[in-house]
Order: sequence, then structure tokens, then C-alpha cells
Amino acid sequence: MASPRLETYCCPNRDAATQLVMTFQPKAFCGVCIGSASVSLLLTILQLLPKKGQSPRKMPKASSSSTILLLISACDILGGLGMIFRSSVWLGFPGFIANISVVNGTDIWPSAFCVGSAMWIQLLYSAGFWWLFCYAVDSYLVVRRSAGLSTIVLYHMMTWGLAVLLCVEGVALLYYPSLSSCENGLEHAIPHYITTYTPLLLVLVVNPILFRRTVSAVGLREERRHSGIPPILGIHNRYVASLLKGRQGIYTENERRLGTEIQIRFFKIMLVFIICWSSNIVNEILLFYLEMQPDINEIPLKNIRSAALITWIIMGVLNPMQGFLFTLAFYGWTGWRVDLKWQKREIRWESMSSSTVGENAYPSPVNYQSNVHDSKKILTTDSQQTDEAISMLSEGSDASTIEIYLSSDIYDLNGNEADVE
Repeated sequence: MASPRLETYCCPNRDAATQLVMTFQPKAFCGVCIGSASVSLLLTILQLLPKKGQSPRKMPKASSSSTILLLISACDILGGLGMIFRSSVWLGFPGFIANISVVNGTDIWPSAFCVGSAMWIQLLYSAGFWWLFCYAVDSYLVVRRSAGLSTIVLYHMMTWGLAVLLCVEGVALLYYPSLSSCENGLEHAIPHYITTYTPLLLVLVVNPILFRRTVSAVGLREERRHSGIPPILGIHNRYVASLLKGRQGIYTENERRLGTEIQIRFFKIMLVFIICWSSNIVNEILLFYLEMQPDINEIPLKNIRSAALITWIIMGVLNPMQGFLFTLAFYGWTGWRVDLKWQKREIRWESMSSSTVGENAYPSPVNYQSNVHDSKKILTTDSQQTDEAISMLSEGSDASTIEIYLSSDIYDLNGNEADVE
């Protein structure tokens, strides 16, 4: 799991709290990590594979949010692979692992493996936290019409830059001036733990605020959109105005329902995050409390030791499961019927708003393509593609949104062009 204790494993002079969890059923703990990570890895890949009867999931050109969802899943998959590899070596080569704790040993490979594997796991999961933060930021900015098509580049720079910076800085502070002297006092450990938990706490604290403001922004857009009918390209058309007034109630009802869907989506994301990572915070608080005691083996501390060990095992189960649980929160259960026919499908070009360019991705909460076939049809959504319907709320300006519906409604029922004043 992504715990700063993984790096302290590499210190020959470990503190008493780290030694407590490290020596508690190490084989069983590594087996739990391998099992949980393997199950999550397989189910996550199953969720992302194309299914029969569903549209293929494409990487969009203009949707930051859809790309972020896939990058979060990629970070979870790679982080899970790191956990499987690390735990497998820990179980399969006990003699190799025993050399990690040898002071002034000549074999550097055990320590290099310990540090490298811990940093790999920590970096990937930290990057996943930053991407989740970027997802909340992107949802808010797009709904407020402040995001551009190249925003994903800035997200990449922020996510990987901060993840690498904090990971390297934390490990450097922990191992300074050398690996053999780490954990000689909390002045080495505390900065490392702070840099590790910064992105996690950021998501826990800031993301709910951004999600709440996103939902509020959706309601504000709905109120502004339906306060009146704006002109389209400077052209006032009585036919169009009467048509849109008749549909105004339908749009309002639909957007209210979709606003509720956005709120449910955000609630599921935060629920999964809290379930998977709250045990890490509780465990770290307990272990720090034990570290502050003169002797952690005292009888009055028995319950605290037991709670720390229980939460340690819970971390090994829940941390790797984040990848699969997030796909459930993002996409819902996509089914077992995997479509292995990798055939090219014809891309159908459709009318789009002036503020949206490129292909739409399934699924995305902030990115939508509209399909209007004739003047009698209204906007409908597929129950298996809720994200596409939700994303209409973050579409372009009022004028550009109404322009979509004019693609077919500008003609009368006889196929003749309507009179325009």
C-alpha cells in the first residue's frame, strides 16, 4: 500500500513503531497485499475493456476530464503492479530481504530494491491523488467556462512535477545524510510523512469544496440559461423563439436531473477515496503516538498496538482496491461480456457547439456531443451512458447551446428554410 512506512522499511535502525508493523505476520501481510492488488488489477482491466453492445471508449482530443479518468486508472494499475512485485520479492527471497537491515553491508542491491520499489508505489499513488485533484478542478473550471483545450498539458505538468518533487524531497529528507542514519529521531521522519500525505489530505479537504461549487455552478448556469432566450448570431427568429419556449420546461427538468447525477457522481468518488485511505491516516496517528512513548510494549498501550496492527492489515486490503472501486464510481459496472474484436468503427461526425471541438469520450462528466435527428425529437440519454448526459451541463455558452438544436429545427416541417427576420 502507499504508506510512508514502506520507505522506513529500508532503514537498518528502524523506529519501534515501524518495527512493530513490519514484524507482525509479514508473510500474511504480503499475501494480503498480493491478493488484493491482483483482484483489483484484474477487475480494473475488465472494467476498462470494451464490452459487447457498447460504444468503444476513445481517448478524446478536447476532453480533459475523460483523459484524467483514464490516467487515474492507469496510476492505480501501475501502483498495484508495484505492490505485487514488491510483496512477491519479499515473500520469495527472504535471504535477499534480510540484507536490507544489515548495517554497513557491502551488498547494495537489497537496499536499492527496497528504496526503488517503495518510491515507485508512492509516486504512482501520489500521482493518482494529484490527478483526482485535477479532475475536481477541471470539472469546476469547465462548468464555469474557464477551461481551455490545452488545460490537460498544465495538469500533466502539475501532477507529475509535484508528485516527483514531493516524493524525491521526502525520501531525501528521510535518508539524509545516509541510508544508515535515517530514523535517528523524528526530524527525519516527520518531513517525509508530511510530503507523503500532502496530496492525500488535499483531496480529502479541497475536493469536496470544489465538487460542491461545481454543483452550485450548474444550478447558476441553469438559472441564467432559462431566464430568457438569447439571440443566435444576432438573428431573431419568431419561429425559433416559439419552438424554444415550448421546450424550455423540458430542458429545465432535464438539467435538474443531470445536476443531481453530478452530485451523486462526486459523492461516490469521495466515498471510495475515504473508504480506501482513511485507514492510512488512523494508522499513522496511532503509530506516531506509539513512537512518542518511552516503551511501546507497555501493557496500557496494548489496545493501541492492536488497533495499529488491525488498521495496518486493513490498509493492505483497501489501498490496492482503489483502482477497481474508482472504475465503479466513474463508469458503473460495465459487465463481463468483453468485446475482443478489435475492429475499426466508422466515426460519425455530428453537430457540435462552437465551444467543443474533437471527439467525445465515454464516459465524461464535463464533455458532451448532441444528436438531433428531426424537429420533433428532444434530447434523450442512454441509461448506460449517464456521463454523456451529465456533460451537457458543461457545454458552451447559451448561444452556442441553442445553436445545436437549430441544426434541424431551423427548417419547417415541409423541409423548407424558415423565414428569418
